[in-house]
Amino acid sequence: MTATVTPAPAPASAPASAPRPVRKDASERHRRRIGKILMYVVMSGFGVLFLFPLVFMFVSSLKPDAQILRDVNSPAAFLPVGDISLDNYFGVFDRVPVAQFMFNSVLVTVLTVGLGLIVNSMAGFALSRLRWKGRLVVMALIIATLIVPFETIAVPMVYWVSHLPTLVMEGGVLKYDFGWLNTYQVQIVPFIANAFSIFLFAQYFSTIPASLDEAARIDGASWFTVYRRIIVPLSGPAFATVAILTFLPAWNQYLWPLMVVQKEGLRPVMVGMQYFFQLNTAWGEVMAYTSLITLPVLIVFLVFQRAFVSSIAASGVKG
Repeated sequence: MTATVTPAPAPASAPASAPRPVRKDASERHRRRIGKILMYVVMSGFGVLFLFPLVFMFVSSLKPDAQILRDVNSPAAFLPVGDISLDNYFGVFDRVPVAQFMFNSVLVTVLTVGLGLIVNSMAGFALSRLRWKGRLVVMALIIATLIVPFETIAVPMVYWVSHLPTLVMEGGVLKYDFGWLNTYQVQIVPFIANAFSIFLFAQYFSTIPASLDEAARIDGASWFTVYRRIIVPLSGPAFATVAILTFLPAWNQYLWPLMVVQKEGLRPVMVGMQYFFQLNTAWGEVMAYTSLITLPVLIVFLVFQRAFVSSIAASGVKG
């Protein structure tokens, strides 16, 4: 009888270790760093490109006319080289009442922006929070006015404002008269209500929960109280954005004041530009004057640039 030999079982092989995951953190951080560098390079390039006109304006305001024309086709146009002086600025103050024009523009701009925020926000509140018959039709008509260029209605507007009633002071006596020409209100009132501002306010207000209105109404609050105590405090980005978008057009008004204001003491800064384009254009004084009227806008932007960017970004996300 033959014995059967059973072979010993082979030792179990050790389990293969799982492949270690490839660490991608370093490579991802590297790619992000490269992307940020490229983004900053591109943004810096665009910033320098957009600064060229401002640099040319400020540098040219320090040069005489002959040198401005001589340097215009060379890099020297952007460098304060040659016969540099402040004579152009002194010439501006001799030719134009700069202080009066600045005061007029500041007054018109501040009142237009301030009253516009109140009127347009209340209109947007009525269109977005209240429910009344014909609301959508009114909103459609307001939006439709955006496609009408101002130049097509400028002449009819001049006719209407020349027939509006007004109060004038003559010889210490207040009298009733007609016509808004050569006044401050003719530069302010027609631009208080703005279709785009109303639309932006209405869109932003519609994102605020309606339950807040209902709770306030249950507690006995009026609609004006809801607007003043609830909607306005929650709509800071919308107010800031509208203020920004209203400020520049109000400051840059040219065509309308040129048509309705003939008194020098009531003209804004942009109308003052025509003083320099007479028989012989004084390009150095033109650059000096444009530098003076651009400086307030740059200061406002630099002071409030963080609020500008955050308000526009927030309104874009919410609206």
